[in-house]
Amino acid sequence: MTAALKPTVAIAHLGCEKNRVDTEHMLGILAQAGYGIENDETFADYVIVNTCSFIEEARRESVRTLVELADLGKRVVIAGCLAQHFQEELLNELPEAVAIVGTGDYHKIAEVIARAEAGERVMAVTAEPTYIADETTPRYRTTHAAMAYVRVAEGCDYRCAFCIIPHLRGNQRSRSIESIVQECERLADEGVKEAILISQITTNYGQDRYGQPQLAELLHALGGVDIPWVRMHYAYPTGLTPKVLNVIRDTPNILPYLDLPLQHAHPDVLRAMNRPWQGRVNDRVIEHIKSALPEAVMRTTFIVGFPGETDAHFESLLEFVARHRFDHVGVFPFSCEEGTAAANLPDQIPEKIKRERRDRLMALQQELSYQKNQQEVGKTVPVLIEQMHPETGELIGRSPVCPRC
Repeated sequence: MTAALKPTVAIAHLGCEKNRVDTEHMLGILAQAGYGIENDETFADYVIVNTCSFIEEARRESVRTLVELADLGKRVVIAGCLAQHFQEELLNELPEAVAIVGTGDYHKIAEVIARAEAGERVMAVTAEPTYIADETTPRYRTTHAAMAYVRVAEGCDYRCAFCIIPHLRGNQRSRSIESIVQECERLADEGVKEAILISQITTNYGQDRYGQPQLAELLHALGGVDIPWVRMHYAYPTGLTPKVLNVIRDTPNILPYLDLPLQHAHPDVLRAMNRPWQGRVNDRVIEHIKSALPEAVMRTTFIVGFPGETDAHFESLLEFVARHRFDHVGVFPFSCEEGTAAANLPDQIPEKIKRERRDRLMALQQELSYQKNQQEVGKTVPVLIEQMHPETGELIGRSPVCPRC
């Protein structure tokens, strides 16, 4: 007697690359459990929507995707940050949803699908997420073959006034150095040429596990792995100690690429953001980076229109960006998120002013980026090939200074 075939599953991935790692683990777990994996949602028996709930725009995209799939008659599993955030509301408002899976529960996905197949409507949401996948967790990569994201930690211990991530992802929990190195060694065997280290605050890596940050030790260990490029995302300035910068300088495969989520430059705004320590160190740390790593590529993000941001505060931010001439900058209008401290602050800024400030800052950065790009003309640089045009045969790739978002 032939055993019944298990249903097929597709995943609609939304949100950040930390969320992508969750998606890849769910795909790996399902494949190992014998479920068929479909690339096209229209042909799958179940569709898992790995949602984002960081800001209102992301929530709208997540809800729109869920409704579209429900209209197709799909059995939908809601996973990720929106699931963690709203839980019962989603089950009540979307009858087509057969299961809700929280950010700390994605490793249960095969069990969840089995229970849904048996007719149960499943709620698998741990109130305070504590799980983090390691090198033993199955994974089915969705990026191109030459690169992979490597999550070194999950969650965050900071409580920035604008951010809901600790509520959605829990407190920081780091993997061991040995676990990360083993995963990177396996990725090297698979042909990966670039590993991108991600977490909420990569410079705080190891604080929870070892009693103090161990980023320098981790980077030193990864220097022995046969991956030509190791890139680090989300480096808070206070964690870029001389020890960390020295390891970056002295370890050939660690790219001098620093993703610095500064958010603002004026001490008053940073204080309101519950990041008062940063206002004292921004300039000093950036100047130290330039001195210790003259070839460093610096990328950052800023929030404009935070409650109480005056014209003078914004002009100070413009001057800061013009002075430091970052290689890459992202600018986001403040999003008032229910459940964050910033949602209840006085002096909320009108949306029109937020957009105007975003546009002004981006216009400044576009000119700076153009000047930076002109300095690259004529150089010979290593390039990681990511695509080949199917008709012309033209190759598309990135140099070490180009970010992979």
